[in-house]
Amino acid sequence: MGTGTKCIGQNKMRKTDTTIGRHCRKFEDEKCKPGDILNDSHAEIVAKRSFQRYLLHQMWLAASHQQCSIFIPGTETGKWKLKPNTIFVFFSSHTPCGDASIIPISEPENQLSKPVTGDDAAGQSERRSNHDHLGPEDKRKSEKTASNHIIKRMKTDDDGYFSVIPEDLTVQQVSVKREDDTNPKSCECSADMQTANKETGLGRPKVVDVYRTGAKCVPGELGDARIPGLGYHCVGLLRVKPGRGDRTCSMSCSDKLARWNVLGCQGALLMHFLQYPVYLSAIVVGKCPYSQEAMRRAIVERCQHISFLPDGFVPQEVKLLQSDLRFEHSRQAIQEVQTNSKTKLVPCSAAISWSAVPEQPLDVTSDGFRQGTTKKRIGSHQSRSKICKVELFHTFQKLVTSISQEDLPDTLRMKTLETYWDYKEAALNYQEAWKVLRSQALLGWVKNATEYLHFT
Repeated sequence: MGTGTKCIGQNKMRKTDTTIGRHCRKFEDEKCKPGDILNDSHAEIVAKRSFQRYLLHQMWLAASHQQCSIFIPGTETGKWKLKPNTIFVFFSSHTPCGDASIIPISEPENQLSKPVTGDDAAGQSERRSNHDHLGPEDKRKSEKTASNHIIKRMKTDDDGYFSVIPEDLTVQQVSVKREDDTNPKSCECSADMQTANKETGLGRPKVVDVYRTGAKCVPGELGDARIPGLGYHCVGLLRVKPGRGDRTCSMSCSDKLARWNVLGCQGALLMHFLQYPVYLSAIVVGKCPYSQEAMRRAIVERCQHISFLPDGFVPQEVKLLQSDLRFEHSRQAIQEVQTNSKTKLVPCSAAISWSAVPEQPLDVTSDGFRQGTTKKRIGSHQSRSKICKVELFHTFQKLVTSISQEDLPDTLRMKTLETYWDYKEAALNYQEAWKVLRSQALLGWVKNATEYLHFT
């Protein structure tokens, strides 16, 4: 489980120190140690890292030959696979930030809603304005076609389940022209926005605007048109999360979910021990502004065409569903209760992680470190979150050392691997799948430089 809304800027990220006449690869001075800060504390990412912690513990149980593990031996030496009928469902109280949050607003909804304000720019996928200055990359043309779907409003049945009614539509190209741009730019608009407007005569509400996402377009790539109304955003683009002043290096939750839908949720390290990736069977979103078309476009369709992936890696047709349950502490729920209050709503700065593990299952962080950490304590073992890179890496290393050499998978047997980077790169099938995915679908993905990953 995970909660959180914050993301630290690039200037706060910690990397290998090469500016003081020595290379901190051995880290005699722990103050310069990378990997000990939680860069991305959005709820979806905290939940996923908590899940990885759970998977590491389950893998340790399997390697220790304990029956209660979710893993059973695979067909290759040192490899494991999930027990039959084991599935994982991802629940989020709100649509993920980024492309999945670019949702049409119909006319009645628009009239009843409050206008978009800067108060919403808190790193969540809520209604927000993108105040980035237009860059030269906005001049470039984007010619994309994709198959999209629109799902009619979810209706809860008496038994508590919800019906999903798909209707095939085609994404269309629209040209938008700004006063300062002599060449019209091809920008992909969502199909449900256009079709809804065409069919207003049939009683369907007219779509007049879109919910904004605070996630910014990747630098150097195509940008948003930022035209008021339907043309404000371009859909299908990779985005990075906004920071407090300083730009972040963290991709949007929509983009990360799209990546997990191809590579799995286990990450590179655990892939050493797995015969197949660990995929989500369903993603359920709570009661909030929601578009089935936007969710499918962002998470499934952008990577649906990928080919030549290594064995075991397959783009998933994950089920995308919406619940009628609303998170009682969401911004919208609190605003409805406090309609007459002038108190400004401020997102909680802390992130909460919980994993089904025996030791310290609960972990609370603030600004990337364990809550309560003073500046003097930063760099100490006590300051680290249990789900930061270095702590998960140490848990992985303990797993490796607990297994005899002859029982290790080929990628770990008799290898001289030292750093986090070394172990990640040694997961050859995962790295090959990631390379294929970046080259065919997620071309503008912002990768962390290696100096952030060279730690032991």
